Amino acid sequence: MTQNEIQVKTGRAVVIGGGSGMGQAIADALLAAGSEVIIVGRSEQRLADAVRELGEGKVTAIAADVGDEQQIARVFESVGEIDHVITTAGDTTGSYGPIKEFDFKAGSGFVETKLIGSMLLAKHAQIVEGGSLIFTSGIAAYRPAAGGAMVAAVNAALEGLARALAIELAPTRVNAVSPGWVRTGIWDKLGWDDKEERLQTMAERLPAGRLGTPEDIAQAVLSLLRNRFITGTVVHVDGGHRLV
Repeated sequence: MTQNEIQVKTGRAVVIGGGSGMGQAIADALLAAGSEVIIVGRSEQRLADAVRELGEGKVTAIAADVGDEQQIARVFESVGEIDHVITTAGDTTGSYGPIKEFDFKAGSGFVETKLIGSMLLAKHAQIVEGGSLIFTSGIAAYRPAAGGAMVAAVNAALEGLARALAIELAPTRVNAVSPGWVRTGIWDKLGWDDKEERLQTMAERLPAGRLGTPEDIAQAVLSLLRNRFITGTVVHVDGGHRLV
């Protein structure tokens, strides 16, 4: 066992957005690696469900809005020093639409949670030396869709933020994970009657021949935590989506 592996197994990690989807999978993987895990999210119900699934007594849950500075400041005052902070949070409500008709007020939650929220984490988290901060960007920064300008812009901005903070916060390591199409509950919100057929068509477009899973993203996050020579970079977990 290497020193890096020991550090991950005994470390404390905060997962923002840990109540569902990729965030919950990351929390689960961290628990399996022996970390003490705190999950943070806006929905108390989702957090309660996640605690039951992850294991009562194994994880701590704190309800807070990552886009609210006072709430985030209180979270890190309560948890104290931490080894790793990972965020998957992003409120996509109103974030898609043609730019000529775009309602910026309705879509502002995506900027506040994903971009400003990430900056607030960098400001308030008390990350110990040798620790890390990981953002979650996404394939839209490289393969934007019509009507997806807000999502593409925020994801691209997050990657620039990671590079800037890797310099400013050093020796804290700052990186981004960029998922491609991943099977999460987000697809259920689209109201597709032929959801499985569409997802299969999407999977067939990818060199990997399948969609990603939350566990794929979790394993990428663990690799960044374990390698203390990676900072200021983006790890693409997209099944080759950027190539097609």
